[in-house]
Amino acid sequence: MTAAVDLDTILAALADPHRRRVVDLLRIEPRRAGDLAEAIGVSPPAMSRHLKALRGCGLIEESHPAFDARVRVYALRPEPMAHLKAWLEETERLWSLQLAAFKAHLEAGT
Repeated sequence: MTAAVDLDTILAALADPHRRRVVDLLRIEPRRAGDLAEAIGVSPPAMSRHLKALRGCGLIEESHPAFDARVRVYALRPEPMAHLKAWLEETERLWSLQLAAFKAHLEAGT
């Protein structure tokens, strides 16, 4: 997958408010799917779909505690968020340059 595809997939996953809430909750600590569903107020099947989308773009990872392989614990992965942050910083830098050039153009014309 290319970086552009990764970014598109990440942004698409984060477009859903439930998924953004999952990310907010996982920033605090890893959680089980049932705990996430309860905290957000969605059904287990709906939570499963949201987690699948977040796993698909690499934002979260799934692990199993040693005491019970049936339990799934979800945690954030920092790499995709760092990629998104870098893209946002570059976009902000480009906009700042464009706005500064536009301001200079307007000031020179008056």
